[in-house]
Amino acid sequence: MAEATVRAKAVRAGIRLELVTVAWMAVEAGLAIWAGIAARSVLLTAFGADSLIELLSGATLLWRLRTEASGGDVERLEAVERRAVWVSAVLLIVLCLYVLVSAGAGLILRVEPRESWLGIAISAAAVVVMPLLAWRKRLANRAIDSSALRADIAETVTCAYLAGTTLLGVLINALTGFWWIEYLAAFALLFWLVREAREALEAAHEGRADDND
Repeated sequence: MAEATVRAKAVRAGIRLELVTVAWMAVEAGLAIWAGIAARSVLLTAFGADSLIELLSGATLLWRLRTEASGGDVERLEAVERRAVWVSAVLLIVLCLYVLVSAGAGLILRVEPRESWLGIAISAAAVVVMPLLAWRKRLANRAIDSSALRADIAETVTCAYLAGTTLLGVLINALTGFWWIEYLAAFALLFWLVREAREALEAAHEGRADDND
């Protein structure tokens, strides 16, 4: 009974954290993409697009936790969750291709991104917020012990690294005018995006194997 109470409390905490995550990702994605388009910044646009993908993941996990909290059919939700992982994996692969092609073309054609103080502000905020969210989610998952939540925590940590890389590139451009730094940072961003895509594909394949068992 005590263990069930602790788990129920952790699930409620997880729901609150995912609500914060979904709300944050919606704001982060909107502002980053808008700032990226305004500044012609591949780096900021890619950061915003990744936030949209993480918004999808967070919304799916929020649905799953709410279903468990209400005593619903968690197995059905886990099937939906596995399909959402496939969608995320495909979107991440497309995002990797976008960054590779756009950053390469921008360097060759010398498309100079303009400074974006909005982009600096949103990426700096993410550098602070994402590690805090990941820490609180780890605390909740000690009782929940959810592989889906562990994957979400990994995505939150990755978002912090993406934000740090984005912040560095956009800030250097704003302070020095070295516009090409943003493209180098975009290529560095690929390191995290490719790893995220690979992990999503592996999770999707594991989910398919579980379905076939």
